[in-house]
Amino acid sequence: MSGVTIVKVKNEDDGIRLNRWFLREYPALSMSRLQKLLRTKQIKIDGKRAETSTRLIAGQEIRIPPLDKEKATTDNTVLNKSDKDYITSMVIFKDKNIIVLNKPSGLAVQGGTNTSRHIDGLLEALKFENSEKPKLVHRIDKDTSGILVLARNRQVAEILTKAFREHNLSKTYLALVRGCPEKLSGEINLPLEKIGERVQIIDDGKKAVTQYRVLDKAGKKYALVEAKPLTGRTHQIRAHLEGIGTPILGDSKYYGKERCRLSEVADKLYLHAYQIDLSLIYGKKTIIRAELPKHFAEACQFFGLDWKK
Repeated sequence: MSGVTIVKVKNEDDGIRLNRWFLREYPALSMSRLQKLLRTKQIKIDGKRAETSTRLIAGQEIRIPPLDKEKATTDNTVLNKSDKDYITSMVIFKDKNIIVLNKPSGLAVQGGTNTSRHIDGLLEALKFENSEKPKLVHRIDKDTSGILVLARNRQVAEILTKAFREHNLSKTYLALVRGCPEKLSGEINLPLEKIGERVQIIDDGKKAVTQYRVLDKAGKKYALVEAKPLTGRTHQIRAHLEGIGTPILGDSKYYGKERCRLSEVADKLYLHAYQIDLSLIYGKKTIIRAELPKHFAEACQFFGLDWKK
């Protein structure tokens, strides 16, 4: 038949369901038409009949009838050198499966209202030797700096997504707070619920637990706090630290407009995703750390807090 194409399944698509593959490659193709094409044997795998639930194997050949109108449009976005240098400068770890970025404060992970520049839109520059760009497997707030993990193939993306969803990867954050917790270490166990634009502490909210430890303090005015979320609620660390009376500096949502606007301190959020333990993924001790951003390090120095140790 004229227009019929044969597509070989790529290594990174090994194991993907046939219907998901078509949804990605031919987004305008309806499920009902896909099922009809399969039923009438216009779509075959290695010359044999297939089902929507068939899982692809690398190297197989998919017979595809003319579907030009349903095919994904080519992404003509071309990143300039400045964008490429910007995103590649964030890479702090890379191997054949994973890329880890040290994301700056103020850069969103994905696009949204009034957001034209974001990590998702810059991933094309992180393909390196791969044919496909890496995949997002979790998110951190726009104003939070630090570790963002990317998967370089679909199999690893599924493993990482599940691990993040089930909170199996230990993450450590550093926060510069106003005041100092009464107890220098402990566990914040306060239920949270998102109401409007803010996450609030309410008795019948969702369970949220954060372990914390004061690393250094400037009397009772400021403190450098290590926080480890054991659950994954939105704005959990921000809401929890505010809930015990020590809001994070620069946090307009949970601290208010005061935000410690000292001329010597940048007007940014002082929450940094410092460390992630990927030992579960690699089967051996693998801990990745992201250096503190300049504004955070300078603020610690200004307040006389020792972050280096």
